[in-house]
Amino acid sequence: MLPSQTILRIDASARRVRSITRTLADRFLREWALRRPDDPVLRRDVGAHPPPPVSEDWIEAAFVPRPRRTENQRSVLSYSDMLIEELRRADILLVATPIYNYGMPAPLKAWVDQLIRVNETFSFDRARGDWPLEPVLSGKTMVLLTSAGEFGYAPGGPRAHMDHLIPHLQTCAPYLGVTELRQVRAEYQEFADERHRRSIAEARAQIARLVEELTNPSTGTQFER
Repeated sequence: MLPSQTILRIDASARRVRSITRTLADRFLREWALRRPDDPVLRRDVGAHPPPPVSEDWIEAAFVPRPRRTENQRSVLSYSDMLIEELRRADILLVATPIYNYGMPAPLKAWVDQLIRVNETFSFDRARGDWPLEPVLSGKTMVLLTSAGEFGYAPGGPRAHMDHLIPHLQTCAPYLGVTELRQVRAEYQEFADERHRRSIAEARAQIARLVEELTNPSTGTQFER
């Protein structure tokens, strides 16, 4: 039996109804609760409540050592501090996001930008040569639930080169403390045909198998990473 796992759910869809990714995240949490009903769930809906973008004042404040920050600088970083504390508490990041214009929805990018911060989620040391950045956090699993109006974004697919959502998150993931990333895709939404229905059904089945593996690692099932 795994120790208690804290899930941080992030919803990035602009839709509050008829959202495929929100529906998939609901299903993930239902499946999880069947197996581990006592695990805490934190929720942040960046689609409904977008984080503020990083500003010049934010950047300046972030690079000032904490004891030397002014009251205004502490205020500028207070939202980022709150998000970072949520991130630290989480064992599993459940990120439910559509692909917008082949990349991240702007609120999700703003969330990432508020989190990846010098001396908080990464350290910077020029003594490391050409790779001065190093993640501070580790050991987290990101479960990425995505939806797309088109299709073929998986590796080897006809639109794989057009997917700038998952590669971007994979690149940022270590600075969020993520050491393992799992993903479930739903596609064909704009076609609204049998292929879309099959894609949704397969995504639901993958979620059930994924939850079973994450809550019972001895199953040994392998998923795309």
